[in-house]
Amino acid sequence: MTDTLTQAIKDFIMEEFLPGEDPDELTTTTPLISGGILDSIATLKLVMFMEEKYSVNFEPHEVDKEHLDNLESIVKLVLSKNPTGA
Repeated sequence: MTDTLTQAIKDFIMEEFLPGEDPDELTTTTPLISGGILDSIATLKLVMFMEEKYSVNFEPHEVDKEHLDNLESIVKLVLSKNPTGA
C-alpha cells in the first residue's frame, strides 16, 4: 500500500509542479519545500489533493517543512491519518 500511495503523490507532484522533468529525479528523500519545488501555494495545493483523495484532515501545524519536505515524510503523515492509505 505504501508504494501505491507514494506513487500517487509523486505522480501528482510531477504533473502539477514538475511537468516535463525526469520522474526518476524525484526520490522519496528529495527535498520539496527546502529544495524550492513546493512554495506555499504549491504546498496548499498538495495538501488539498491529499485531503480530498485520502479523506484526511491536516492540522495547521502539520502543513510545514517538517511534515511535507519529502515523499517519505508525506506518506508517513498520510498513513498516520488514514492507515489504509485508501
